[in-house]
Order: sequence, then structure tokens, then C-alpha cells
Amino acid sequence: MTVLSTKKLSLSQKNLFLNTGLSLVEYDAINIEFLDFEFPEKEIKNAIITSRSSAKAIIERQLKIQNCFCVGEKTAGFLKKHNFNIREVSDYGSDLAKIITEKYREDNFTFFCGNLRREELPSVLKEEGIEFQEVEVYKTSLNKQSFPQEFDGIMFYSPSGVKSFASENKIKESTAFCIGKTTAKEAEKHTENIIIATKPSIENLIVTVVKHYKQKNLK
Repeated sequence: MTVLSTKKLSLSQKNLFLNTGLSLVEYDAINIEFLDFEFPEKEIKNAIITSRSSAKAIIERQLKIQNCFCVGEKTAGFLKKHNFNIREVSDYGSDLAKIITEKYREDNFTFFCGNLRREELPSVLKEEGIEFQEVEVYKTSLNKQSFPQEFDGIMFYSPSGVKSFASENKIKESTAFCIGKTTAKEAEKHTENIIIATKPSIENLIVTVVKHYKQKNLK
């Protein structure tokens, strides 16, 4: 069984594949370029941070933020390590938007994002009349690559990753393992054979893949 990861994994993540009988092929389906953004305010009261890339950009620019509203435990944990105060965390942007509209309606927010950011969160904030400004801090581009072989499983980490892979390849009979619901929604355009990780993290996605093929081999 051969599995393709559309993101290059860390050594600790690759170690989760050890002794599983699975062969791993990996590449980066998307490229991230950090932008030289301008931000005049000395301190930001409330920041919405929906990805690790946004978190990295904030840390590199040494921005001061009172409260961080994050999508993803990993993003929140990464910011916490750098002494940022985490006010709220949710698994999805739509869930975070709901928390903000219910508990922080009177506040003003700064949404740090990439050029291909999802619409769910900002559209809800706009509909609910919550004040926020967007600051684009990184750019995502597709790293299109054609593969001559078919894979038993393909691991996807973002809608952009699905778009990148599908631009040059067909998913065909492969199982699309998706990190979360928004990624799965993009994958649905190309296949019905989709499995979503129980928790949107890279480690959990790997565990989902390993469990799937372990159960398959037991049958």
C-alpha cells in the first residue's frame, strides 16, 4: 500500500508510519510566501489567526497582541509557546465565527490571513455586523506536479492542496484522507471515496490513515 502526502512531514510525523507496512511518498502541493505587510498599530487588541502560516508571520514581525482567537489547537499551541494569550480556540473557522458573534459582538478584530483564505468566517462576521479588518500576511500558490502512478491513499491538508493535486492528476480509486470538513468539501468535487480525520491535525490524519489500512488488512 502506498500513500501520498500532499505536504512534507516532519521526522516525528513520519515516524508514525514506521512498521505499518505502508509506503509513503510526499511533496508540498502548495508554496507559502510571507508578505512584507504594513501594520501601524503598536498593539492589537483582538487578532483572528486561522493558520500556522499566519501565526509565523505575526511572530516574525514581533506584533503585540492582547487576545488571540485561533482556529486549530496546533496554531494556538504554537502561539502560546511564544507567550501569546489565547482567548478562544475552535477546530473550524465557522465555529470560531459563532463564538465571536455570541460572546464578543461589541469587540473589534484584526483578521490575519492568506490570499486564499476561506469565506466562512469573514462572511459570518460581516453578516452579524462585527467590526474587523483583514491583513494579508502570506501568499499561497499551487505547486502543480504530475504523478505517473496511482496511490492507495492521498492525504490532503487544505482545499488548496486538493486543487493543486487535482489540477494535474485524477484521484480515481484512491482514498482521499482529509484533515477536516472544508478540505473534504473540495475533495468531493473529485471523488466520493473520502475519509475525514476525527480531529483536524496532521498527527490525527496520519493515525486515521494507519488505522484504516490496518483494519482493511485484518479483513
